[in-house]
Amino acid sequence: MPAKIDSPLTTLELKCRRPVEHLLAGEYHSVFKGRGIEFEDARPYQPGDDVRAMEWKVTARTGTPHIKRYTEEREQFIYLLVDVSASLLDDPGGARRDTVAEICALITLAATKNNDRVGLILFSDRLELVVPPAKGHQHAQRVIEALMTFQPVGKGTSFPIALDCLGHMARKRSVFFVVSDFLADDFIDDLGALAIRHDINAVHLIDRRHRPGESRGLLRIHDSESGEPGLVDLAESRDEGARHQRNLQELLLNHGVDLMEVAVGENCVTALNDFFRSRQRRIDDETGG
Repeated sequence: MPAKIDSPLTTLELKCRRPVEHLLAGEYHSVFKGRGIEFEDARPYQPGDDVRAMEWKVTARTGTPHIKRYTEEREQFIYLLVDVSASLLDDPGGARRDTVAEICALITLAATKNNDRVGLILFSDRLELVVPPAKGHQHAQRVIEALMTFQPVGKGTSFPIALDCLGHMARKRSVFFVVSDFLADDFIDDLGALAIRHDINAVHLIDRRHRPGESRGLLRIHDSESGEPGLVDLAESRDEGARHQRNLQELLLNHGVDLMEVAVGENCVTALNDFFRSRQRRIDDETGG
C-alpha cells in the first residue's frame, strides 16, 4: 500500500531523495562499481582478438571462428546489517533511531537509483527481521519503513548470529553496511573473515549529545541492555569513549573494513558524502587513478 502523503515514511523519503538525486547517487555509482563481468553473446573473430576468449561451441557449430563478448556486471547486492539492541535504540527522544533510519535510507535510495538489490537484517541478541535483497521503489520503501518502525524483542547484542546469517545470504560478492555503536567485543573476527570475500563498511553511530565534557563526579545509571543499575565516573567515561573510538578505527583498518562515523543528530548527507569521497581517494591511490 502506498505511503500517505504526510506519513513519516514519505517525509523521510522526500528529505533524502533530493540529495540522492543531485549528489549521492553519482558518488555511490563511482565508488561501488560492479566488479564482475557476465557473458553477453558471441561475435565473429577479428584479427587482434584475444584467442583465449574463443567461443568454441559457436565456432564448431558455424564453422566460423567466434569469440565471447562480455559486459560489466553492474547489478550489485547491498546488505544493511543494523543493530537494534537497547544500547542503540534506548533513547527517549528517538534521535538515534532517526539518524540510523536516515543514513540507511540515503544508502538504500542511492542503491535503488543504481538498480542494485538491497537487503536488510535487523538484529539484537537474535535475528529480529530479515528482508531478502530486491530492487525497486516499493522494496526501498519497505526497507526504510522497517528501519523507522520495527520494534525489536531482544535487548542485547549478538554479532555472530547476525554475521552468520549475512554470510549465508550473500552467495556472491556483495557490499555490506554494518550499522552499530559497536559496544560489543564479538564482531571483529567474523567481520574480518567476511571482508576477505565481500566489501565491508562499518557505520559507527556516535552520540555526542550526552558526553560529560569537563564534568567530574559519579552519575547513577542503568544498563540499557541488562537493566542493571550502576555508577559511572564521568571523567573515566569520557576517556573510555575516546579510547573506544580509536580502538575501533584501528581494529577495522587492520581487518580490511572501511569505517564511516555518523554522529547522532548531525548531517547524514555530509557524513555519507565525505565517506564516499574518502573511499574514492583510497581506491584512486591503490589503482594509481
